[in-house]
Amino acid sequence: MAALGWLTPRRRSATARSVLAGEASAEAARKSTQDVPVSAPAAGEEPEFPVHGDDRAAAFFDLDNTVMQGAALFHFGRGLYKRKFFETRDLARFAWQQAWFRLAGVEDPEHMQEARDSALSIVKGHRVAELQSIGEEIYDEYMAERIWPGTRALAQAHLDAGQKVWLVTAAPVEIAQVIARRLGLTGALGTVAESVDGVYTGKLVGEPLHGPAKAEAVRALAAAEGLDLSRCAAYSDSHNDIPMLSLVGHPYAINPDSKLRKHARRLDWRLRDYRTGRKAAKVGIPAAAGVGAVAGGTAAAIALHRRRR
Repeated sequence: MAALGWLTPRRRSATARSVLAGEASAEAARKSTQDVPVSAPAAGEEPEFPVHGDDRAAAFFDLDNTVMQGAALFHFGRGLYKRKFFETRDLARFAWQQAWFRLAGVEDPEHMQEARDSALSIVKGHRVAELQSIGEEIYDEYMAERIWPGTRALAQAHLDAGQKVWLVTAAPVEIAQVIARRLGLTGALGTVAESVDGVYTGKLVGEPLHGPAKAEAVRALAAAEGLDLSRCAAYSDSHNDIPMLSLVGHPYAINPDSKLRKHARRLDWRLRDYRTGRKAAKVGIPAAAGVGAVAGGTAAAIALHRRRR
């Protein structure tokens, strides 16, 4: 049914393939989770944010450079190389793309597209279950130590309030679900690769979950889950995610690139930066990681509970 939703006329800056990708991702995310009942807030209370027990609110977190340093797809590529899925020359390309990503601090569409094309060709013919199992190993090898403690604390604050928390990423949905599960989050929205009888075909359903497609995925999931987006929060480092951030009532710029930082300041969105060194200094926001991961995470959680206007 979700695949037919893109035929409905829309007055939004999303292509038909973006809508299809978003709805496919939302459907995959819902299939991988079960509803968890939460209690409603007591009548007459003036709750802090996030609102405890508000089952119509949720939080949506971008992954790359928001929750985790670097790009999940590149770390996944390293793990596949270690398991001899491809040759040394392909690893060199992955390494260059990852180095560029970390130095620039922003997503380059051409680099990301090349990485996705490479990943699709690599997994073609492999079973979905095989990649899911390998993803668990790769998380432990390359990703676990790259989680930003401050952002993790923000997600935990929503979980502690009884809200669902979703990753929203251009990475393959199977890998995104592994990361979400390891972090104790509700689930993940990610790029859906086509499979037939549990085997990857080397094609995508729609397009990569990037830019407008992320917003469509969040919109579709919110409709299916009965969420009120004005009560939801979203977090990202990239100006490419402005469509997603603009959907919710509580947008956050996390480790923002220059374009998102300017946009967030203009609209008075909340900002957090957990990077160290010159990049954090340039944006004029305390780098929590620079004064210790535990202190930074604790400060982030406390700050989130205080409503800022």
